[in-house]
Amino acid sequence: MAERPLLKAKKERLFEILSDLDTLLVAFSGGVDSAFLLFVANEVLGEGVLGVTAVSPIHPAEETETAIRFAERHRIRHLSVDSHEMSLPEFLANGPDRCYHCKKALLDRLKQVAAERSISHIVHGANTDDLHDYRPGFRAAEEAGVLSPFIRAELSKEEIRFLARQMGLSVWNRPAAACLASRIPYGSPVTESKLQMIEAAETVLTDRGFKGMRVRHHDSVARIELPGEGFGRVLDTQLRTEIVEKLQEIGFTHVALDLEGYVSGKMNRELPQK
Repeated sequence: MAERPLLKAKKERLFEILSDLDTLLVAFSGGVDSAFLLFVANEVLGEGVLGVTAVSPIHPAEETETAIRFAERHRIRHLSVDSHEMSLPEFLANGPDRCYHCKKALLDRLKQVAAERSISHIVHGANTDDLHDYRPGFRAAEEAGVLSPFIRAELSKEEIRFLARQMGLSVWNRPAAACLASRIPYGSPVTESKLQMIEAAETVLTDRGFKGMRVRHHDSVARIELPGEGFGRVLDTQLRTEIVEKLQEIGFTHVALDLEGYVSGKMNRELPQK
């Protein structure tokens, strides 16, 4: 996609929004959205910007490492903090409002960091695509006064990826990520053991070249969601046998392939539809 006049106007609007802020804390996961936001904010405000990454069992270690490397590579001020959502009974219960309690705990921690460092504003990388799914974390962000520059600039995920690539950011094509707890069905308690099993199982697939996939934890069953292009590979007898054996070693009794493939937000289908 060439940089159309509308996209150029959106990018200019984003720069204007950020330039109106003086000091800024960016909630930085290491994904393309928050990385692009952090990079642009640093271009606009320089030393007035701090990227903060949450470290927790719900986030794969690889994501945390990616965030740290990105900040170092671009010489952006960065801090890692513990978010402590695993100590919250409301989060561990894994109800439909799980993300609200998780986001609230994280933002309380970010507000504390901002206050300690006299930082005026907190922003996160929500974009217009996020408005079309169930996102209880938005309520926590609104309650905390966290800003969403991409939504104000009306930027979509595809547009952010394009601009990140145009600016030479290595993360521009990173698959969409979500916390590991999103692989556990609502109502099934979140435990550190389940999170470790999910991370280990997804690492098995990543190490074998699969991208943009999920392993859902259904007690003794691992349900694998792959993008369409992964189906042909995973059905190779030798590779399929190897994956099954590895996931059984991790602790799953059964390994299933979801024939629909990977669909973002699929676990939300279990919720009552309004």
